[in-house]
Amino acid sequence: VATAASVSRQKVEACIQGTTSLLSHCLGKGETVAFVLRNVGVLLVEGRRVQMRFYYDFLERMSGKRNLERAAFKVPQLLKMVVSQVIPIASLTFYGRVIIFP
Repeated sequence: VATAASVSRQKVEACIQGTTSLLSHCLGKGETVAFVLRNVGVLLVEGRRVQMRFYYDFLERMSGKRNLERAAFKVPQLLKMVVSQVIPIASLTFYGRVIIFP
């Protein structure tokens, strides 16, 4: 990660430690948290419920459009795991209030 971002290893480690510490603090307080994984999807933690919502483009890249369409036809519940990259993340939550981790 450090090499790809052209920063020092110490800087990357400090970022990771800071992010995990803040995430732990928010979860400890019972906050709803969304961890956005760029070009993949959103990991949403709300109360005791944890769900991963994938971007359609990501699933299409992983499985191919034809396979994804077949899977959605056979297992309609799969569509509940798909989310648009343009939808407001707060709309995915029960209370509409969320702390977003980029």
